[in-house]
Amino acid sequence: MSEALDVLQMKEKDVLKFLAAGTHLGGTNLDFQMEQYIYKRKSDGIYIINLKRTWEKLLLAARAIVAIENPADVSVILSRNTGQRAVLKFAAATRATPIAGRFTPGTFTNQIQAAFREPRLLVVTDPRADHQPLTEVSYVNLPTIAQCNTDSPLCYVDIAIPCNNKGAHSVGLMWWMLAREVLRMRGTISREHRWEVMPDLYFYRDPEEIEKEEQAAAEKAVTKEEFQSEWTAPAPEFTATQPEVADWSEGVQVPSVPIQQFPTEDWSTQPGTEDWSAAPTAQATEWVGTTTEWS
Repeated sequence: MSEALDVLQMKEKDVLKFLAAGTHLGGTNLDFQMEQYIYKRKSDGIYIINLKRTWEKLLLAARAIVAIENPADVSVILSRNTGQRAVLKFAAATRATPIAGRFTPGTFTNQIQAAFREPRLLVVTDPRADHQPLTEVSYVNLPTIAQCNTDSPLCYVDIAIPCNNKGAHSVGLMWWMLAREVLRMRGTISREHRWEVMPDLYFYRDPEEIEKEEQAAAEKAVTKEEFQSEWTAPAPEFTATQPEVADWSEGVQVPSVPIQQFPTEDWSTQPGTEDWSAAPTAQATEWVGTTTEWS
């Protein structure tokens, strides 16, 4: 089917995405209606899906979705947690109606309940897990598209897309591929340019693992901040004006201070101290005379 036009050929990048996500890996059991989509069987008993048939059925499903005039008339359903994020992303991109989580019985058949809907096309991820909506749409004669594994029953399925519908990465990639082809066939995006939405946004992530990663990142950031604060402390800023350095070559002016006049009196010419008695006075006279004789 895709051999007619070159633009519909599967590119090498798409094949690498399929192989990286494990889309080609089926289960160990095989339904007789899925034998036409099997390429070979590995030594460990796992069946390998033919990716060429997967791509052709993917394009056929995209053409069926584009043929619906009102995008809201397309209902996409998945009850498992591993693909609810992909279903919601697909519905947001293609404006389809998502039913993520538990499917309420009677949604397509019971007109009394408030959640009654009348879609024109139904897309499911696992025919075995979503058997209730498949059974109900068979009563109202609605076409169905299903992503089928090697052991999936094809009862009430009109377009089966063979792929691995158990892995979180494979389911997310298949919904991403389907959304991209729908937008390309509608003319919303060009085939010449790369779609800016990454397949990682369609992958399921465990909330516990996300919390662990966030805690580890927060602890790492705190440790890094403490390490930087210890070894790279900011130096204090000196804003005060520093005194100018004096030039030592300039002459220093000495202040003019008057010199004190010290007494120049001759202590030897001073008169003798007043005597307390007469005897000492005479004795002092004798000593003075003797001194004059020596000089």
